[in-house]
Amino acid sequence: MSQANTAPLLVELFTEELPPKALRRLGIAFAERLEAELRQAGLVAGDAAATPYATPRRLGAFLPAVLAQAPDREFSEKLMPVKIGLDANGAATPALLKKLAAKGLEHLDVAALARESDGKQEYLVANGKAAGAALAHGLQQALDAALTHLPIPKVMRYQLADGVTSVKFVRPAHGLVALHGSDIVPVQALGLQAGRQLHGHRFLAPEPFDLPAAGDYVALMAENGKVLVSFDERRALIDGQLRDQAARLNASLGDEDPEVAALLEEVTALVEYPVVYVGEFEERFLAVPQECLILTMRLNQKYFPLFHPESGKLTHRFLIVSNMLTQDPRHIVEGNQRVVRPRLADAEFFFQTDRKTPLAARVPQLESIVYHNKLGTQLERVERVRTLSRWLAETLGAPVADADRAALLAKADLTTNMVGEFPELQGVMGAYYAEGDGEPATVARALREQYRIRLEQPVSADNVAAAILFIADRVETLVGIWGIGLAPTGERDPFGLRRAAQGLISAFEQLTAGGWLSVRESGALTLGALLRQSLESFPADRIPASVLPEIETFVYERLRNQLTQEHDRSVVDAVLATHPPLHQVGARVAAVAQFTQLPEAASLAAANKRIGNLLKKAERADTPLNPALLTEPAEQALASTIDALSDPVAKQFAAGDFAAALSTLAQARAAVDTFFNDIMVMADDPAVRANRLALLARLHNLMNQVADLSRLAQ
Repeated sequence: MSQANTAPLLVELFTEELPPKALRRLGIAFAERLEAELRQAGLVAGDAAATPYATPRRLGAFLPAVLAQAPDREFSEKLMPVKIGLDANGAATPALLKKLAAKGLEHLDVAALARESDGKQEYLVANGKAAGAALAHGLQQALDAALTHLPIPKVMRYQLADGVTSVKFVRPAHGLVALHGSDIVPVQALGLQAGRQLHGHRFLAPEPFDLPAAGDYVALMAENGKVLVSFDERRALIDGQLRDQAARLNASLGDEDPEVAALLEEVTALVEYPVVYVGEFEERFLAVPQECLILTMRLNQKYFPLFHPESGKLTHRFLIVSNMLTQDPRHIVEGNQRVVRPRLADAEFFFQTDRKTPLAARVPQLESIVYHNKLGTQLERVERVRTLSRWLAETLGAPVADADRAALLAKADLTTNMVGEFPELQGVMGAYYAEGDGEPATVARALREQYRIRLEQPVSADNVAAAILFIADRVETLVGIWGIGLAPTGERDPFGLRRAAQGLISAFEQLTAGGWLSVRESGALTLGALLRQSLESFPADRIPASVLPEIETFVYERLRNQLTQEHDRSVVDAVLATHPPLHQVGARVAAVAQFTQLPEAASLAAANKRIGNLLKKAERADTPLNPALLTEPAEQALASTIDALSDPVAKQFAAGDFAAALSTLAQARAAVDTFFNDIMVMADDPAVRANRLALLARLHNLMNQVADLSRLAQ
């Protein structure tokens, strides 16, 4: 490919402030779509990908090597059957002439058209060379496609300068630059004609200026325009400045909190020429729970709170990511401090006012808060969660009083001023108020941890009340919301039932890790029992019992998705097919995975599948086994093997040693193989046939205690 007409290409769309949380995605999508369309048109030279640019007021893309004219392309166009395209004299029919005109091929000599057969009839085919697309045409199509397919959160309609035409885009656009080398590419978009005029920083470089060539864009925007156009470079610069300032103050940004990274991403989308300054507030505000102060600074003001590096406690300083570089930032810092002070004072007032009313005294107020119009008030929900929490505590042998108290107070903070202002602090504020009221530490911990996505630590005496509330809350949600017909559909899950199921699974895992549940026994705490207990806590006939199997299947399906990320799907399916207790699933999966490595596994799995098929087809498979009818050596040997293995396998299974049970079961391979080699199961004699099926039914039950081994068959 000739490089004579190759040059860098720069496209920039200048807009009003773009949505910050979508900015990075918009920038990448814009650049990728432009590149893809231009590459498809044959206009991109080389393999270099487009570089995306995104700032609060612009989207851009740079491609290092783009052709002014795409190379000519060979084409072969199948037109129509010869008998339709040519008359008896070989002249073109009106149908052929119309077809050629529609394809832009009217210049072709009809006599020169090639002929191809598909085995049934001959077709006329036009072969030739098509001129490659010009950049102006190709870029116009690429730009249209890029703007049409942007992942825009919400489109707005606005009127153009002519006062008549209106267009739709994420934000009003005011400038378009398209340069190929130093040449303007004459494209248009959103009522704008492409040129070379750039717009810099709103305050630091308010006068527009021209871009001489595409390759000068980044440097010129930084020097003349005071705009760092690369999102990633801007993010890295802010991150470095934040860390430098924190280190200078011997403080931490609290990096362990994922909100720090999310805030960094957001402020990168809010500034074009970032600089970090230090602000502070009165230390008296530190008497307010730090979560309140952190939330208002991050959420409302986009500040980065600073923490003591050793204790993790909040300090009275914070970092401001400003869009203004100045020699004297005093006015910027003081202005931000004036803005944040009233918000902190509000938090202080809310906290002090809320503490005047004990948390327990707030519980009756929940009667005025509707949980769901089909499920009653929050107070009714609290009573359901209390009932389930008490049952859980009794079943586990945990303190019932703590579990009941935590459930009673769980939603009381919904009536507080602080949670009314900051709904994100549900549970957290309840814990603070419970501690201030002198509630047990286990109860306060339960309130604080009730909204976690999953349990991450083994359940101990210190956090068992928290685990019980966590479980009860999620089970009540699953049964109630599913029961009124609001099960998740597709991607829609407005009540977080998938998240509730995942949390429930994690709770069983951590109860087992903490010794509250044992893989050696199924125990009284099963998913089915939990769901039934929850159902009984609702008013009669409010929730149909028919939803319980659906919910149970839903939870096991979430578990399947989780396990198949780490284990072979056939192993997971084999275990879950038996619907084992949730707390035994992990141990069973590990045992079956180990079993599949044995040389006997494949043969036994295939035999198990065969047995299952035979039993399904049999009219009756529940006939008692009659040893007197076992006359063939192979069936006698299989019966003896089953008798010999039944007791040890049962004991190993009961002890939760699933790997040992499967290893013992592997000893049956020789007898099973011989049986199927020598014995015709479906014998002509009905009695013999029924007896052999009864023998296989015993073997089937023995083999499938840990898992349905037929699921392992290839």
